[in-house]
Amino acid sequence: MSTSLKIGPLEVWPPVVLAPMAGITNSAFRTLCREQGGGLFVSEMITTRALIERAPKTMRMIDFGPGETPRSVQLYGIDPEVVGRSARILAEEGLADHIDLNFGCPVPKVTRKGGGAALPYKRELFRRIVRAAVAGAGTLPVTVKMRKGIDDGHLTYLDAGRIAAEEGVAAVALHGRTALQHYGGDADWTAIARLKEALPGVPVLGNGDIWSAEDALRMMRETGCDGVVVGRGCLGRPWLFRDLSEAFAGSSRRARPTLGEVAATMRRHAELLCDLLGDERQGVAGFRKHVSWYLKGFTIGAALRRDLATVSTLAELAERTAELDPAQPWPAAAEGQRGRANPRDRVPLPDGWLNDPDDARVPDADAEDGTSGG
Repeated sequence: MSTSLKIGPLEVWPPVVLAPMAGITNSAFRTLCREQGGGLFVSEMITTRALIERAPKTMRMIDFGPGETPRSVQLYGIDPEVVGRSARILAEEGLADHIDLNFGCPVPKVTRKGGGAALPYKRELFRRIVRAAVAGAGTLPVTVKMRKGIDDGHLTYLDAGRIAAEEGVAAVALHGRTALQHYGGDADWTAIARLKEALPGVPVLGNGDIWSAEDALRMMRETGCDGVVVGRGCLGRPWLFRDLSEAFAGSSRRARPTLGEVAATMRRHAELLCDLLGDERQGVAGFRKHVSWYLKGFTIGAALRRDLATVSTLAELAERTAELDPAQPWPAAAEGQRGRANPRDRVPLPDGWLNDPDDARVPDADAEDGTSGG
């Protein structure tokens, strides 16, 4: 299977997209993934208000490395005017080659303000935001990432997909879960197939439960989608993109690194983060969240795991990883689900949010939050 993914003028091969993940998909992690295989590698989520206000942290987040192309930025916003202005900044200042819009975030403090996965329920507001982004982006392709809906009683993906297509997006990505599911249960791939049937002229990307290259091939085969979006499956496992490149090229080769190779990648990841942040302690602190993902399934003593998860310098990380058995082979237990998977009891929403899906009023500006997901 070697069909490339067309997103406007961009041709992406293999047809694989790295999902934006807050605190994860910075340029350090994107570098590791790009070195393994091809695809489209999206930035951490950027809030539109922070972008137009030129917040220093936000501007650093869209500072791509010299080898990063195409440059893909995910925007999150709830005000059509602000979203349009931010898209125009990216386009006119040459800061990106592709813009993705986040309508999939299930985090309670986002949905509580009407943002993220809650927003497509407001059909006309959703339309206005997408329209503004497409107009502001000019020749840059704009895509939309969303969930099935708020819960099973409030599914929005088919209406939202049609609206996005009518407003000129270059592709639509669907995570086959509702906001209520969060990351629990199984992703509903049949919803991806239904969306593909409903949007014959627009590329549809499938997201949810892609833990291996075989999962990606199976999703493409079962749903007819045009590409896959990989999120939690690559946590602590950038070589998943090597597997995906091999699989889409028709090869059965798969990356199965030893613990020594994993340890070397851990050290490099931490070093890249330190370079990115310009501060060793901040970089190592930012890396610590990745330790458990890198070591998933390997036989390692509890004390050493704890020590690795609490290092504060690159020297400490080097010392602790030197204690790992470099010859230990890749374990079967390293395969499968990664990251938290608990569903929610409810989806917090603004008062009266479900009363009128055609209400196009802009939610509270505080709905813009620095948390990503989807």
